[in-house]
Parts: sequence; C-alpha cells; structure tokens
Amino acid sequence: MRTIPIPVDVTKLQFVCVRAPRPRVLNQDTGEIKTDKHGNTVYEIVLSVEDEFGRIELVKVGTSGEPQVAAGQDVTPIGLVGYVWEMSRGGEARWGISYRASSIVPAGVTTHA
Repeated sequence: MRTIPIPVDVTKLQFVCVRAPRPRVLNQDTGEIKTDKHGNTVYEIVLSVEDEFGRIELVKVGTSGEPQVAAGQDVTPIGLVGYVWEMSRGGEARWGISYRASSIVPAGVTTHA
C-alpha cells in the first residue's frame, strides 16, 4: 500500500489536549524511542476533536519535538495530515488512520506551517 498524506482541514474543528505529550516508544522491551529523519524525538499527543456538528473523537497525533501544551488546553495542530495504514497479523487484516502534525500549538497562537 502506498502511503499518501491526506491533508486535514482543521478550520471547522476544535482540539483539546487530553493527555500531555509523551515520547513515542517503538519497542516496549528495549524502551527505544521513535525519532524522525533529522534525529528529533517524535512525541505522541492524545487530542479530543469536535466537529461543527458536535461529534467528538479521540485521536493520537505524532509530531517532532516536544509541543509546549498541557492536558486540558485548547490546541491547534499545524499541518495535520492523515495516513491510511494496513497490516495483517495471524491471518487477520487491520487498518486505520494515523495522524501527524508539523507542530501542535496552544489555540489562538499564529504560526506558519
């Protein structure tokens, strides 16, 4: 499966940080932490997302470098994209969407993507 980034329009969505940023662990046994191609630690943030119709979802978003946000804070993901993934284990196929942002900032902070 080809991995093609799907841009997410965040203008009609509200995001709240549900869990403070944590480094993404690649291997629970060794404690290996994920890094990007530049050697920066990849952090994982759990966000509550509400759309204009009041529907709410929880999503995990990865970003390089530690975002300066805290649990309970309204935030804005900058450059948010989704990636469809698929894997087969033990004859069962699983799929989903993973999310990545170039940065996550407190709501109301203006920054360039």
